[in-house]
Parts: sequence; C-alpha cells; structure tokens
Amino acid sequence: MAPDRRRSPLKGLAFLTAAVVVSAALAAGTAFGADPASRPDPRRPAPVTHPVPRADSSPVSRAEPVASPTPPGASHSPPGAGARGPAFGAYLHYGPAGLKRMKELSRWLGGHEVRVGHTYLPGDVWHNIEGGHGFLDSWAEWRRAESDRMLVLNVPMMERNEENVPDSEVRRLLRRAASGAFDDHFEVLAERLVDLGVPDTVIVLGWEMNGITYTHRCAPDPDSWKRYWKRIVTVMRSVPGQKFKFDFAPSRGMDAIPWPECYPGDAFVDIIGMDAYDQPYGLGFDQQVSEPYGLQHHVDFARTHGKPISYPEWGLFRNGDNVTYMLRMLAWMDEHKPLYNTITDYCPHGVWLCSDNPRASALYRALLSVPHLPRPKPGPTVPVPARPTTPGKPNPTPAATEPAAQPSKLPHCTPLDLAQGLEHQIGGQLTVCLQWAERYR
Repeated sequence: MAPDRRRSPLKGLAFLTAAVVVSAALAAGTAFGADPASRPDPRRPAPVTHPVPRADSSPVSRAEPVASPTPPGASHSPPGAGARGPAFGAYLHYGPAGLKRMKELSRWLGGHEVRVGHTYLPGDVWHNIEGGHGFLDSWAEWRRAESDRMLVLNVPMMERNEENVPDSEVRRLLRRAASGAFDDHFEVLAERLVDLGVPDTVIVLGWEMNGITYTHRCAPDPDSWKRYWKRIVTVMRSVPGQKFKFDFAPSRGMDAIPWPECYPGDAFVDIIGMDAYDQPYGLGFDQQVSEPYGLQHHVDFARTHGKPISYPEWGLFRNGDNVTYMLRMLAWMDEHKPLYNTITDYCPHGVWLCSDNPRASALYRALLSVPHLPRPKPGPTVPVPARPTTPGKPNPTPAATEPAAQPSKLPHCTPLDLAQGLEHQIGGQLTVCLQWAERYR
C-alpha cells in the first residue's frame, strides 16, 4: 500500500455503474472522517506449516527472456471481460472463506453476482509461492463453475516478502533472480494452475513494486527487477496450455520510485493495474487524479502502451467514511472501463465487512444493487452511432437504438426512492438512469 499523499468539492456526476447511470447531488465539500488507526492487514495469507522448501543455491540454467509472439494489445481477453457488464469483485479472504463470503456479498447486493474472485499466495516461503498446500484448489473449482468468471491471483516475487528485508539484501536477491536463480518456482506455479484447469488466471505479479513494503520492491535495483519480471513471465508462458494475463499493478502516486521506471515492457505485460486507496489524509479526488503518477497518468500510460487497465485493490482509507471518494471512484471506473476491479473489503477500506464506513457502504450498495430495480417506462429512441474500433480490443456491436436524452442529458432518469435515513447518510438524493439493463443480466 502506498504511503500518504494529499481533492476538491464534488462536481455534478453522471456515470454508468454496472449498467446504471447515476447522477448525485451531494453537499459541497468532502466527507472526511477521522484518520483511522493502523490495523493489521488481513489480505495476506498467514504462514503455513510446511516442509522445508528446496534450496536455490545455484542459478538455474535457462535461456534469456524472449518477447511474447503475441503483439501488444492483441492477446485474447480474460474470462468475464464484457460478458455481463463490468467485471467486479472484492477481496474478502484468501481461502475458502473468501468464496463463501462472495456469495453473501452478492446477496447483500440484491443478487448482483460478484464475478471476480481475488486471492493472494503467501509470501513466506517458496513452496507456498508455488501454490502448495492446496491454496488454489477451491478457487480453481469456483472459477471453472462459470465460463464468465475471472480468477485474479496476487503472486509474490520473493519469499520473506513482508519481513522488512533491507535494501542491500533486496538488491542482492534481485540480481540473483535476474540471473535465473528462482525460475523453477514460477514454472511449478504455472504447471499447477494449468493442471487445476485455470490456465487463464490473471497474475498480479509483484504488486505495489514502487513502494517500500515488500521484498519484491523495485527501487533498490530497477534494472534487475525488470529483468526478473521478464524471466518470470517467460517461464510461466513456456508451460503448455497456459493463457495467463500478467497485471503490472503499482500503488497510486510517486511512492519510493516513479512506477514507470519499473515497467518491464509491453511484450511482458498484458494489463496495467493500479492499487488506489483514499489516502493520504486530506487529499481530494481531483488531486488523486492529477498528482504525479496518479490516476490520470495511469490511464494515459496504459492508453499509450495499448493495454487495458485494472484496479486490483481500491477502497477507503485515511479519509474515513468518505462518500465523495466512493462516488467519484465508481464514476472514474465507469468512465475509463477497467478490465476488472476488486474493492478491498475489510476495515478500514471496505463497505460490507467493515461497519466503520456506513455512508460509503450505503452508497456502494445502492449503486451496485440498482440493476435489479424496476425499469422506468421507455421514452423515444434515436439511432446509435457505431463505436470506433480500438486495435487489439473487441468492438461490441451496440443495439440499434438507445433512449433519447432527457433535459438532464441522461436517458430515462428517475429519482431513486431511498429510505430517508439512507439519503441522510449519503448526503442527498440519487437520480437513477437505467440503460438497457437486460444486456447485463
């Protein structure tokens, strides 16, 4: 997670979230609460009792990385992309409990299915980074059950990944890694994923590499880090049957090093992600967009490199129960169409498992539950112009007609009749505009 950095009153917004366009009139100014105390991070799997991992005393002999034969932007789409509207999910737990909670979260959202399963491999020892001890079995079973689901797996690049290893040792490890010392571990992981029937897993490799938290960080030796990333991707792509997508996901902003300095090249990256939390204290959303290496830079960088974007981790943080952040982050994702997003759903970040954020939780639930509301009466229709084709991306064929714009410039708008307490919680009334929701059911 990125260190603290420093947005503005909410502007009028209109956006589509899970096939729903919403405009919200909220009170001017941000809705910041008290800065929460630091808490343990339950994302990461606890260390597991395991046999002694095999030693890596000498580098593995392997050819240098080669570029993927698939041109940038032209690779096949991951499962779930565009199948039933935007692919979203939440990190709820790394093990089987996370799968159970996904069903409960879907019920909380009125039946709106959570189609992205997100989990993490432990970063304690190599055997666990290889996916040992049955970590992946239940997730693979869940993914195989429906063709449009997506499995997102965060994979550490180093063992002892959260042990505050000093920069000097990280530098030494990265140089060993760049020479091939750890290749075999990633070959084992790739084979395991293919054998489990999830060869199309999205691999969030070495996440938040621009920070100071993890042993797999980039700043101590960016050149070795990039060579190491290329080796891992080359090794995992060499396994027969694989269809992996590799997601390069820094934390938002500057952090310890500008994250573009860690970018390993288009031939070795399929998705350009970003972990984006509402921090530091007092930083408004406009600043999160415009800061160096912030949300706008992320979108522009991905567009320049012909890659889709993602938000593997996002949520509330330093600014508390910030309904403005929640509304604008959902609007931002609607505008820029990430391949997937997964909110981090535990305190202080979350909306369902965290009771500390009742206002943002109410808003999130209202917006993502909207597709199941009765649809307003249709109005006049107008022809829809063809969408321009983006090289390397599917170009969905639009319906023949779309609802005509109303005076608010949003089709078929109707006030959402929320309970008075909920409207008080979110600071105003929501106006909902349904746009052919049946496409997403």
